[in-house]
Amino acid sequence: MTAQRTALDKSRWHFNHGPIDIVAEAHGDPYAVVAAHDAAWARFVHVLDELVRELPLLRLPVTDRMRPRNVVARRMWDACAAFSPTFITPMAAVAGSVAQELIAFYQRPGVERAWINNGGDIALHLAPGQSARVGVFSDLARFDLRDHIVREGGVLTTDGQFELRADQPVRGVATSGWRGRSFSLGIADSVTVLAPTAAQADAAATVIANAVDVDDPAIARRPASECKDNSDLGDTLVTVDVPTLAPAQVRNALDTGAVCAKVLQKGGLVWAALLVCQGQWRLVEPLCSKALKAAPSNAVGSVFA
Repeated sequence: MTAQRTALDKSRWHFNHGPIDIVAEAHGDPYAVVAAHDAAWARFVHVLDELVRELPLLRLPVTDRMRPRNVVARRMWDACAAFSPTFITPMAAVAGSVAQELIAFYQRPGVERAWINNGGDIALHLAPGQSARVGVFSDLARFDLRDHIVREGGVLTTDGQFELRADQPVRGVATSGWRGRSFSLGIADSVTVLAPTAAQADAAATVIANAVDVDDPAIARRPASECKDNSDLGDTLVTVDVPTLAPAQVRNALDTGAVCAKVLQKGGLVWAALLVCQGQWRLVEPLCSKALKAAPSNAVGSVFA
């Protein structure tokens, strides 16, 4: 298994290595963009092997006794340690931490804006005065890109959009939920978090999505170890199916998740969050005056979470 890259167009590259699947996009001076992509690729080819060497440690709960050695693993560890004593392992921040590692190579003169999209967990670079439009799909498990474009007449539509500006303290966007790539303890279809870094956003999305929950015997849960060999969650029960619930149950679950998000927001770990479950939603808006704005049609750049 070797790392591979494919040019998608003059601005975008697809990087793949085992479970890591990334789209890197950048805009600005063409020579600076090419140099940034090449530097990010040179770093990317080593990331998976570094993480595999420390995987046993990364599957353990965060403690003060042990800490990983390589920079991406330490970033995962530190991001998750900030949520202690809530139970998560450093693997809760793996996608965001990898994206954050690569976005650093785009923070150079001539690159106006860039983003690393690691399966919906996103790290951004925005030079002064720049912005990016972020589109949100609330339930990716039910979304087929080709079918969607055909049904919508060739136009890619989203469940929602917002604009991020360089003057806002957000450089990470991440989404978690029981339908996602990773396991969840809760019932949220999706929880999208905006945070200062991609690693923070990744860990926070996991924590908030776990909190969107309600007791109902019809919700199917299984030990994570039965769903995936060597899961970092061990025998912790994870959600595998959620039937249609009573609207009041969904409201209660979302209210619990929103309280969790607001606590994290007051602690500086979350800037804003969008919680979605069975057609209902909660928006935890920014505390500062530079609030989220719906993205105008002429907003610069587009990335999807």
